[in-house]
Amino acid sequence: MITVPPITFWRALSLVAFTSLLACRPDTDAALTPAERQDIASAIEQRVKKAYDLGAEDVLAGMLSLYPQEGPVYSASGGTVTTTRDSLETAVRRFWNYVGRNMRDPKWEWTMMQVDVLSPTSAVMTATYRVPHLTPAGQPHVIGGAWTAVFAKRAGEWVIVHEHLSDSPAP
Repeated sequence: MITVPPITFWRALSLVAFTSLLACRPDTDAALTPAERQDIASAIEQRVKKAYDLGAEDVLAGMLSLYPQEGPVYSASGGTVTTTRDSLETAVRRFWNYVGRNMRDPKWEWTMMQVDVLSPTSAVMTATYRVPHLTPAGQPHVIGGAWTAVFAKRAGEWVIVHEHLSDSPAP
């Protein structure tokens, strides 16, 4: 008798990530030149930095602009996983309403950002960031972490279809 181990949460999450990457693959293995790869990587980097511009008029809208309006979007953060645009939007709004709006004089700092272009329609970004700010009581505070995001080009726009965020440990 053959025994098949049960699928654990992490195996299932890995399967979802792998499936997301396969779904991003184009029908052809079109080769990209180094210049084309650099152009795609730069476009994604600029899009992410613009979305996280804390001086923008509507920061929340900027953050949410990185995700597709339709279809599944997988996000793992804070020990939970969301699988729909609506549940992701609820989580982002919760972060902004309870943390983001309460930061005084915040400055988003990207400490590292690497974009690996997989094809003309898919890429993966891994980044680290920190956000020094003052608490509502005027005390210095910093939040930060690491972020890996799978991007797919949909309707001419680079959007996140799968991501994982992890907070930096408190000092």
